[in-house]
Amino acid sequence: MIGYKGKRAVVTGGLGFIGSNLAIALAEAGAIVDVIDSCVESCGANEHNLDGAQGEIHVHRVDVAETLVVEPLVREADFIFNLAGEISHTDSMKRPERDLQINTVSQLHFLECCSRRAIPPRIVFASTRQIYGIPQTLPVDENHPVEPVDYNGVHNYAAEHYHWLLSRLGRIDAVILRLTNVYGQRQALHLPAQGVLGVFLRQALEGQRMRLFGDGLQLRDPIHVSDAVRAFLLAGLATVKERVINIGSGAPVSLREIAGLLSEEVGLPAPELIPFPEEYKRIDIGDYYSCIDRARAMLGWQPAMDLSEGLRETLDFYRTRRAEYYLKST
Repeated sequence: MIGYKGKRAVVTGGLGFIGSNLAIALAEAGAIVDVIDSCVESCGANEHNLDGAQGEIHVHRVDVAETLVVEPLVREADFIFNLAGEISHTDSMKRPERDLQINTVSQLHFLECCSRRAIPPRIVFASTRQIYGIPQTLPVDENHPVEPVDYNGVHNYAAEHYHWLLSRLGRIDAVILRLTNVYGQRQALHLPAQGVLGVFLRQALEGQRMRLFGDGLQLRDPIHVSDAVRAFLLAGLATVKERVINIGSGAPVSLREIAGLLSEEVGLPAPELIPFPEEYKRIDIGDYYSCIDRARAMLGWQPAMDLSEGLRETLDFYRTRRAEYYLKST
């Protein structure tokens, strides 16, 4: 993408799912990329995620709060893409203090470090649609009430406020992307609680009949990681009037339909419907899909990858990389 050639970019969480895809795209666009990743267990970092990357990428295996390492990197950066964090909603309910440390305390230290620059840096922060909680209206736009149903949503919203506060004070220049269900290559399929599409993909690749909670008719608007990456790249360059932007497909599809597409692709029986486990039912948000009018207006962005095509491409990626992503042979 024009605008990144010869520039320096920092990507926190850059050994993880979306972060690694973004780091690769930046390097391919001619940027010099510094990846910062603490490689916290169960957060999705995988050293193989940067295998075969073209261009200049430097990996720093430290926490974003390690200012002695991080400050020189952000001081030289033209763009900062902040994707570090824990995404598991169920884990946040089991270990809230861990989620607090990763998603808020480390974020606060990192942003304070970034804010010491003479020129406020553009920071694009990866947030989540989970902060909205149970939708009161559909599609969900950026003015929807924020009522998280788990600690992960609460902590992500706190991190958003750090970005807003420092932007209002003129110390950084933040854009916040609230992402819906992102899927695609380099996702940590071997880890539990990394999102429902990750579970579906792993089951499809391992030949397991999929199991859906309830009737499986809950609506989502998943996007392929290539579309998410393009949103980050555009947000890094855009002049925006609003700092919070939803990123989703805007086209609702049921979990049963998604599971059905994957089952058909790999020759599995139709998904099985099972009762909702209580621990998941307490934090389920029901139907969700995004209003993406602001993304179109502010970024000139809209999703390009068709769901069926994206799922096929994702399956093809993992079929040749089972060992790197801990998938069983079938």
